[in-house]
Amino acid sequence: MKAVVGLGNPGREYELSRHNVGFLAVDLAADHLGTAFGKKQCRGLLAETRLKGERVILLKPQTYMNLSGLAILDLMRWFKLPPQDIFILSDDIDLPQGSLRVRAKGGAGTHNGWRSILEVTSNQDFPRGRIGVGAPPPQWDLKDWVLSRWDQDPQADAIQQTIEQAGEAAISFLAQGIQLTMNRFNTSSRAKKDGGGTLVESDNS
Repeated sequence: MKAVVGLGNPGREYELSRHNVGFLAVDLAADHLGTAFGKKQCRGLLAETRLKGERVILLKPQTYMNLSGLAILDLMRWFKLPPQDIFILSDDIDLPQGSLRVRAKGGAGTHNGWRSILEVTSNQDFPRGRIGVGAPPPQWDLKDWVLSRWDQDPQADAIQQTIEQAGEAAISFLAQGIQLTMNRFNTSSRAKKDGGGTLVESDNS
């Protein structure tokens, strides 16, 4: 059994915020798997299906971002899942907009959802897909930036493509595991063209 979790905030007012790109990516994964979030469990909305004969769980915590760890801990205990079998999708201000970085484990960085997960579970061995939403401009407060709408950004098309890639990465993790998923998606998403056509890579952990 494996699980995919998308991080975000519940409520329609947050649907298209930068902080909710994890929700959008796991929604796309659920669509691809032919399932939907209709069950309330593990302090979130849960979907369940099978992929290649293996049971698959998808979760969108409804705890608000800074308490995400409570839902993750419930998921681990209820389904008896180790961290290595839970792939978590989140936004990341330390990655350029429109970039995706897949890792087998890591720290919390500046992300409140990840900080909660690491504090509550005392573990950082969660595979993750980090969707770049860019750093806030100098005049922006961090909270206002992550709660602002990404679809109104000049780079909205690139962010949408990355959300779609993240959903595909979640399916890849479920079907093939983290190593093959890293090989595939870090190769396809790490290169980002600047204005002069030069390939630029960001490698924040």
